[in-house]
Amino acid sequence: MNAAKTEAKERPAREGFALDEALAALEAGKSVRQEFAGGRLHIDRPLPFLCLHVGAADTHTVAREIAAAHASYLLVGCVEDAVKIVPPLADALRRRFGTFVLLDVDELERDRLLSEDAPFLQPFEVRLSATAGTSATAAMMAFAGAVEAFKARFRTPRVECRKAEDDPCVRSQLLGLHLPLMTLRFAPIHRSPGSEIVYPELRQRIVDNFLDAGLQAFTTFLTEEGLPKPATHRAFGRKAFIDAVERADRGMDEVASSFDFLLAVTPINANAAWQEFKAGGFDRPPRFLYRPLALLVEREKRRLYSISLDRLEDPVLHQLYREKRQELDLQLTLIGHRETVRFVEFGRALYGLVEPPLLEGALDVLERTRGARRMPSLAQGHDEAVDCGFVERRARAMISDYHRRYDGFDAAIEVRDDVPAGLMVSGRRLLISRRTRMMRHRVEALLSHEVGVHLLTYFNGSAQGLRVFRTGLAGYEGMQEGLAVFAEYLAGGFTSERLRLLAARVVGCDLMLSGASFVEAFRVMTGEHELDPETAFALLLRVYRGGGLAKDAIYLRGLLTLLSHLKAGAALDPFWMGKISAAHFGVMEELGARGLLKAPILRPLCLETERGRERLARARVGLSPLAMLEP
Repeated sequence: MNAAKTEAKERPAREGFALDEALAALEAGKSVRQEFAGGRLHIDRPLPFLCLHVGAADTHTVAREIAAAHASYLLVGCVEDAVKIVPPLADALRRRFGTFVLLDVDELERDRLLSEDAPFLQPFEVRLSATAGTSATAAMMAFAGAVEAFKARFRTPRVECRKAEDDPCVRSQLLGLHLPLMTLRFAPIHRSPGSEIVYPELRQRIVDNFLDAGLQAFTTFLTEEGLPKPATHRAFGRKAFIDAVERADRGMDEVASSFDFLLAVTPINANAAWQEFKAGGFDRPPRFLYRPLALLVEREKRRLYSISLDRLEDPVLHQLYREKRQELDLQLTLIGHRETVRFVEFGRALYGLVEPPLLEGALDVLERTRGARRMPSLAQGHDEAVDCGFVERRARAMISDYHRRYDGFDAAIEVRDDVPAGLMVSGRRLLISRRTRMMRHRVEALLSHEVGVHLLTYFNGSAQGLRVFRTGLAGYEGMQEGLAVFAEYLAGGFTSERLRLLAARVVGCDLMLSGASFVEAFRVMTGEHELDPETAFALLLRVYRGGGLAKDAIYLRGLLTLLSHLKAGAALDPFWMGKISAAHFGVMEELGARGLLKAPILRPLCLETERGRERLARARVGLSPLAMLEP
């Protein structure tokens, strides 16, 4: 044995590791994060388990990623270091919890079950073992059950369970510690046999699946040992953001804050374009003017892809930021192709097609509300039109109300000439067009939409510790608009005209995506669907902006998704935590269970009223958009 190996055995651990500091932190209930030569110890809070990987730091194996995805893990270059570090940690944690278990994770050298001449992809090998004892055995069987339930698109696992003493893959040095021990060994199916080619998607799925299975195994072990069972095994996941996550979050937010996508693609000459279109007898397409771009698209893309996502260690957060990066990339691409023929195709990639059931539902709404007028009961005697000044005063009052409940609700109001009639939110700002005129009974409903949902989720998301929850997770806009339209209903200002407008937006998007010109779509809207010319123009300005943007189909789509969500008995609170999509509902619940997210600081004011609570209860029984018009 050479001198270097002898020295490694004699020292408590490799250079840079401070065992006494780690033990003191655990005794005080604090986190531990120590980097040392060849390894790392990370415990984001004291837990009665530790995930171990033994291997060189520069190999970047999947097994190393699986270990590092846990809330409590140890990475070492040689098993001798593990033998010196693990026992004192185990003793400290066993004193605190009454029990402790170690999980050793590594990869098999080769993929034995794969052969080149097979007519189909064979299963892949997974070996599990556990030391003697009811708890460790039960944990191993839970691990096996979770692995066998993997949702594999390519190859399915073939699991073999053994006693640790009979498994040649088990490190004898770890058995000598006389601790409850589980081991995981799996075939390297993420690598192409005989080459250095890696399948990234499969690699990430393996990390996610084995992490989840490990958490289920830990939960089973601890339950067998008499510890309280958590609401979900994911509660044993990470409860702290590491520096790499916060750096990636800041970098992503800086790119997202460098541009306002909707302002960049929204015309600044809406009124002049309408006057010109009307003067031409509605026969010539309007000419739209846009703001000069204050960014260089290529530079922002370079910044975006310079953000490292490789060291986040949390598979859930890694996926969220990966999705967000793809969305920001697509938005920048759209801005770069503003007013070109390719804009509509990139917009289709961002917002999708108009699905046939959605189009059918929209056409049904337009047909069944044909000729409908605002219900007198909704007007409540306030039929007069109000201007931007009235809207601004009411907005300031509502924002003040939220600010009294939470002083972090620091919204700004801007009355502007360069946005179309109406209201819109950009970050923490509420933008009100000077051309805004609306019926008075609609003001509170629209403010519930813009302030009570869009601004509220921005500031609730800001309080979560990561900026991505205020900027918005990828694909968040559909559910945001569904929630915002639903808030109009809770506030008592949802009208047949409003529903017809949402349905007409879907039809307008479908016409645009099908290749209809602005003038052709205008004739359909005013002729077949009986919209007045100015309303049809304002609607189509939104649909044809930038070259054709299918965003406006998301309002009705999001509302339908929300109504189905409520009918299924699901909660609303995760949607108030920040700006998320329906697809992220489970993710938010998991992050909340892990303690990474807070409960929403604010909830919409319209939910505090008796009318709002009654309408929410009605929606939980089952409600269609047309039924929302009933008193």
